[in-house]
Amino acid sequence: MKQNDTIANKMGIPPSLLSGYLGILLFMMGDGMEQGWLSPYLIERGMSIQQNATLFTAYGVTIAIASWFSGVLAESLTPKKTMLIGLLIYLAGTAGFIGIGLDVLDFPTMLITYALRGFGYPLFAYSFLVWVSYVTPAGALGRAVGWFWFVFTGGLNVLGAFYSSWAIRELGHIPALWSAVFWVLLGALFALVLNKAPFRINEQAQKNKWKELIKGLTIVRTEPKVAIGGIVRVINTTAQFAFPVFLPTYMAGHGFNTTEWLYIWGTIFTSNIAFNLIFGFVGDRLGWRQTITWFGGVGCGLTTLLLYYMPQYSGGSYWLVMLAGIAWGACLAGYVPLSALVPSLVKKDKGAAMAILNLGAGLAVFAGPAIVGLFIGSVGAEGVVWILAGLYFTSAILTRFITLPSPATGHSAKTTVAESPVLSAGN
Repeated sequence: MKQNDTIANKMGIPPSLLSGYLGILLFMMGDGMEQGWLSPYLIERGMSIQQNATLFTAYGVTIAIASWFSGVLAESLTPKKTMLIGLLIYLAGTAGFIGIGLDVLDFPTMLITYALRGFGYPLFAYSFLVWVSYVTPAGALGRAVGWFWFVFTGGLNVLGAFYSSWAIRELGHIPALWSAVFWVLLGALFALVLNKAPFRINEQAQKNKWKELIKGLTIVRTEPKVAIGGIVRVINTTAQFAFPVFLPTYMAGHGFNTTEWLYIWGTIFTSNIAFNLIFGFVGDRLGWRQTITWFGGVGCGLTTLLLYYMPQYSGGSYWLVMLAGIAWGACLAGYVPLSALVPSLVKKDKGAAMAILNLGAGLAVFAGPAIVGLFIGSVGAEGVVWILAGLYFTSAILTRFITLPSPATGHSAKTTVAESPVLSAGN
């Protein structure tokens, strides 16, 4: 056991939370397995595109709400209890969606139950991230959150997709959806039962739960830097949800068929999960703000433009476009230290700070498609790409204002924390 602890420490994972990380990977694998095929399957069964859009919009609304609630609830109820609530809501929503709504294609029931299901994964996964922020020493927090996003994205965007491609073929669509419950329950076993990590409950937060929930919003007034961090978090994944709306059509115009585009998109997130770990280590050494600014903001801005223009200037070269996508996926991971930086802005109320970050993650689901819908008619795909790139460059500027409090030595935060987050991130 001690040897396992040593290995985990070297990797930057809190040994007490090791089984929890595995649980998140398995839970998100089950939760995300239908993302790539549910919409065309429903259209094939007779639902309209408008009904599909409404269904996924409702799902996104509840994800955003639960993302905000998760941080403060985890702090006031403990992460384990909040994760259990998320699990139960997910199971209830899934049972209603598949067993009642989807069975007879009852759209009102599908709308309600799929929206209910949307509360599940933010309460489960993001509450665990709060747990990580409390248990991990400041000097390893960047790596610890890097591992969190590695298992989160690896389960949601990679393993879920690969598993579903097998499950649909071998089991069929409906049985494949039911099989996701197995992976979610297995993940819960590791994260909630086998995970014995301690968590010191915030007694003040427990006594004033509703006050703490409101604090998940009012903290942006008392701690403006947390608000800036929330804005940067929205920008972080806005393009991730904007690209699928218009980029496949743009790529098709330059000779890329659907299969080729899906391989590129899948490889982007393979690159992303690998660099989630790399930038966790880089952030702890180079500095959290420096990493977010240059690799996240500036890097994503440049590679967003590169991904768009590469098909034009490479003559439709598949491998050059693939390399541009890999570079964008890598730079997207440059924002990983944000999950270490923002909670470190406050000595207390870390759950409230995390709630703003989680809300930002949820709001990105709307921001990306909204930008496309608002601007593509007037400025075209090229204009939308420049808007997205401009947002990334803006996030780089905003990050320079997220300075940590001065350390106990009395040195200026501006001259210390930019290069050494370890010195000022402690509680």
